[in-house]
Amino acid sequence: MSATATVSSAPPSAAPKFSERIGRIEVSATMAVTAAAAKLRAEGAKLVDFGAGEPHFATPRHIKDAAIAAIEANFSRYTVVSGITEVRKAIVERHATDFGSSYSPEEAVFTTGGKLALFNAIEVLVDHGDEVILPVPYWVSYKDIIQYAGGKVVYLETAESENFRVTADAIERAITPRTKAIILNSPSNPSGAVISRADLERIVRLAHGRGIYLMLDECYAYLIFNEAPFSGASVTEAKEHLIVLGSLSKTYAMTGWRAGFALGPKPIISAMSKLQSQSTSSTAAMVQKAAIAAVTGSQECVCEMRADYIRLRDTIVDGLRSIPGITCTMPEGAFYAYPNVSGLLKKSGIATPAELTTRLLHEAGLVVVPGEPFGTKEHIRLSYAVSHKDVEEGLARLRGFVAKF
Repeated sequence: MSATATVSSAPPSAAPKFSERIGRIEVSATMAVTAAAAKLRAEGAKLVDFGAGEPHFATPRHIKDAAIAAIEANFSRYTVVSGITEVRKAIVERHATDFGSSYSPEEAVFTTGGKLALFNAIEVLVDHGDEVILPVPYWVSYKDIIQYAGGKVVYLETAESENFRVTADAIERAITPRTKAIILNSPSNPSGAVISRADLERIVRLAHGRGIYLMLDECYAYLIFNEAPFSGASVTEAKEHLIVLGSLSKTYAMTGWRAGFALGPKPIISAMSKLQSQSTSSTAAMVQKAAIAAVTGSQECVCEMRADYIRLRDTIVDGLRSIPGITCTMPEGAFYAYPNVSGLLKKSGIATPAELTTRLLHEAGLVVVPGEPFGTKEHIRLSYAVSHKDVEEGLARLRGFVAKF
């Protein structure tokens, strides 16, 4: 080394400087609970898991066979970003048959799960300062995705005494000159509440008349328990301001397949496809073939799963209501119970639902999700999409935990 040479030193270490937008969101609460449970399982813990909203059923055989056949036929290359014409045609025809909607394949995009459909729709429609009406309680990702886009969340409180039901009158009162969009999820995750057909049709027409975009998250649309499934997209004259966000995950027990879709006006669907072209591109080719089999094949599997969810719901709600300090509304759809645990918190001296869920995990081996990420401070969420044996065992563990106080 020459006398004039110098030894360069590495720059001092520093925390990475992240973009401002990543600070607007938090880690998904349900995914965080799932990760914590997985860690304990790896250490040998025997858990009862009411955490993740995931059907306990296997994907139906005919759907799996369609994917296998596609793989064997080497249908494994890129497809057009929005999905092959056949899958989009199958989806719009299924939706029209079941709900009376009127879409063409050009008004549909196939996405990597329903969450991507939601993300892309919000990114395309919501700009900085735009207001988005969001009923409380809400699915954990809505708030964060709106804020990531720069939008302002306008929370619409619902009454537990009215089963957390959203009404057209309440939506109308929440609208301001800055309202750009409304997000409705019916049946609801986490409460299982269902918007009445009359109220939903009024909201669809109200939004259309005001030039406000209405995003209908129909992830659980086939899991309505007290009446036939229905969709706001049946109000076809209002489709200009309506975006249907759908998923095959819950309806056909296909969570890991990541199969979702959106239906809407061509300009919006084209914009969502453009955004998707620069992110995920197309969904896996064989998943699209599996989706075609799901929506065009026999729907008996859907009826069977729904019937079992009703039995599970009745068991878990009766069990929760029998435990001192806990009350619970009756879910009208989806597969979640959303009990109020305020009485238990007072009785036990536990400060928050978040603290309660941590203690249930470590002291009772019971996985549940706290209510705070859903927008409430007195609840926990239990997914009863589990075996009947697990429901009974989970209730027994919860009773044992409560008995200590």
